[in-house]
Amino acid sequence: MGAIVLWSCTFAVARSLSEQVGPLTAGAAVYLIGGCVCLLRRGLSGKATGGLLALPRLYLFGCGSLFVIYTAAIYLAVGLAADRAQLLEIALVNYLWPTLTILLALPLLRKRGGPWLLPGTALAVMGVCLVMTQGDQVSWTSLREHLRENPLAYLLALAAAVAWALYSNLARRWAVPGGGGAVEFFLLASGLVLLGLRLLVAEPTRWGLRPVGEALGLAFATALGYILWDVAMRRGNLLLVVALSYFTPLFSTVVSCAYLRVTPTPRLWLGCILLVCGSFLTWRSVSDNPARVRA
Repeated sequence: MGAIVLWSCTFAVARSLSEQVGPLTAGAAVYLIGGCVCLLRRGLSGKATGGLLALPRLYLFGCGSLFVIYTAAIYLAVGLAADRAQLLEIALVNYLWPTLTILLALPLLRKRGGPWLLPGTALAVMGVCLVMTQGDQVSWTSLREHLRENPLAYLLALAAAVAWALYSNLARRWAVPGGGGAVEFFLLASGLVLLGLRLLVAEPTRWGLRPVGEALGLAFATALGYILWDVAMRRGNLLLVVALSYFTPLFSTVVSCAYLRVTPTPRLWLGCILLVCGSFLTWRSVSDNPARVRA
């Protein structure tokens, strides 16, 4: 629940910071600072960094790669948004990850789907499509035209959603049950990758008091949010945690509108509500596989 509250502020602050220093610079600063904070916390708590090598290789390299892909894709999507209003749409595309997490839990964690799974998924996708068509009549043509205006930003947001859904499931499957995680190292690796991309791409950067404050605040919030989420995915009730995360799009939209001073349209709110309701239905329709429970 703590991670969900912290993540609701991410898109608004990340967009504001990206407008001032560039998306790659913003992402590199946030994740490098956040990674260092996590490693410092790990050291002060008496946990040796050498324990990293004792973690399963699938978890370390597989989940680590998905984590880096997610962070790079989401910051590039935030930076490529044409304006702050489009950022809200890109954020809602990214928030398909709770629904995708539930769908991927069926093959990856051997969950069983109920009759409301497909209607719930369709409702969530319909909500995103409704947002992306803006004020046009809802149709494949209007959706295609809207995607044509800025396809890369929307595709990156969708790729980030898929990567995070895979990470959330595979972290539970590949990590040692009840054991430790490596999210601190994933954060640092993400920062280094974004820094490498920043060195290859020139972007205008204007540091000042506000961007420094936003970078520090977002770094601490990001680090704490990922630590809490990683623990929840490895030790908590997966379906309950994901169900609570369905309110993230609503919280994020409210925070983004207030922080970025964007006036949301009725269609945006309707699409957001459909996304939340559809995601909730997918959660209610999934349960443990009876054969697996008996085993």
